[in-house]
Amino acid sequence: PGTPTVTTPLADAAPALLAALADHPRVLAAAAEHRAPDRLARHLVAVADAALPFLLTVLPRGGEKPSAAHRARLALAEAVGAVLAGGLDLLGIDAPDHL
Repeated sequence: PGTPTVTTPLADAAPALLAALADHPRVLAAAAEHRAPDRLARHLVAVADAALPFLLTVLPRGGEKPSAAHRARLALAEAVGAVLAGGLDLLGIDAPDHL
């Protein structure tokens, strides 16, 4: 009852997240070139929103054995964390350690 559910299938959500991560270097360069930190901030929000459907599926549950899909999603979560933490640092915002 208190556990949130994922309403978007991961297969549908993956392209948006991968596109946001792949677009990060371009957004970062454009934000620096135009001295527009708001572009970076909006991009970080887009990355976080795109990552949301994956949060409940990264790690195995209960006695479930980790699969290749779990390892891939964990690597994706680590990439999202690196992008968000690095972007927040550039904006002068301290990211939590657990990001």
